[in-house]
Formats: sequence, structure tokens, C-alpha cells
Amino acid sequence: MRPYIICHMMASLDGRIDCAMTEQIDDTNHYYEALAKLDCHSTLEGKTTLAMHYAQDGVFQPRLTHEAAGRQLYKAVESVGYAIGVDTLGTLLWDDNTTELFGRPLLMILSEQASQEYLDYLKGKHISYITTGQNDIDLTSAMETLRTVFGVERLAVVGGGHINGSMLDQGLIDEVSMMYGYGIDGREGMAAAFDGRPMDRKPVRLTFKSVEEQDGIVWMRYQVK
Repeated sequence: MRPYIICHMMASLDGRIDCAMTEQIDDTNHYYEALAKLDCHSTLEGKTTLAMHYAQDGVFQPRLTHEAAGRQLYKAVESVGYAIGVDTLGTLLWDDNTTELFGRPLLMILSEQASQEYLDYLKGKHISYITTGQNDIDLTSAMETLRTVFGVERLAVVGGGHINGSMLDQGLIDEVSMMYGYGIDGREGMAAAFDGRPMDRKPVRLTFKSVEEQDGIVWMRYQVK
């Protein structure tokens, strides 16, 4: 059993999702108003997004010989919702009050190759964590743990493109909620809303659910078949 998972994104008309750009094509915060309507108390973001907007500068510098953590979990606090992040090997640095930073307790998902030293670092900052997957994160297992251990029933995946693409590729997205702002990016190399799927994959078919127009921004929702 896993949460009901919605991928919720703001994009330009050409499907790009760079945050600094999307802030310029959604200056009325319709994105966050729509996110609230989705009734997801927990959100999930990839490492690139976390490093860009929330984590401290630099990377974790181990002092001890690497000892792979293996499969573990730690619940620092009980909560109705979490800010969930993905950091495969455990390198992001955090300040001492991530709950104030995110408005909810932080919960990190890592692979079993993350070091025990880094998990001790997270525990010292009262940050919950799940380690699962020998080399890469086992996203399916992580989602099941979110539901059964942390009580997450509805989860909004809010980027970036590669975590969105990985979740979609593994059949973990139930619904896609896309908002298109009144602008075009067009810059080479900028991430798309869903990115990084292997070239041999087929398109993921969707079923139309609803569409709204809000001050020039189009909000479309689809069920994943």
C-alpha cells in the first residue's frame, strides 16, 4: 500500500519548469493555491530542487571511513504532513530548524549506500529518514514506508523533472496536475516537467479529468492510466 500520488507542476507553454522562470509567469501564486486544493499535506522534491532552494551551501564531508547504512528508518516526530526530499548518497547540508524552513518536518529518502555517519548527522538535526535500495533509491519501497510508517495518504510530487520522470516511469504517479503560465522559456538545456526517462520507453497514456483557466493560467488535471 502506498499514498495516492499527484505530480503538481507549473510550466511555461513549452513545458519548462525552472523555478526562477516560473515565478515570472505566475506572479499571483495560483500554483500554491491549486496545490492547497489538492489536499496533499506532504510534498516530495528531488535533490536538485532542494539544493537550489533549501539546503545550505556545500556538501557533507565525512570524517570517518565510509560505512554503508543499509536499510533503516528513523521517525524524528509524528506529523500530519512532511516535506520529503530525495538525496541518494546523503550529501545535502541542513540548518538546525528545518521544520521552520519548510513549515513541516523534513523527511529524507536515501539509498542504502548513504553513510551511517550522514544518518547520524540527520538524526542530530531531528530529521526523519528512510534508506532503501542497494545502489539507487527503491522508490516503490519508499512510498510504501511513507504510507505504513509515516501515515502519508496523499503526496504531491513537486519536482524537479528527473524525480518526476523516475516516479512516472516506475508507475508511481496516479494523477498529473499541470499549470501552464503565460510565457515561453525556450532556453537550451532547461529541464522539462518530466525528464530523464530511458529512450526505449513509450509515452504514458493519460485520461482527461478537468481544466480551469485562472487569470491567463491554464490548470489541467489527468489520471494516469
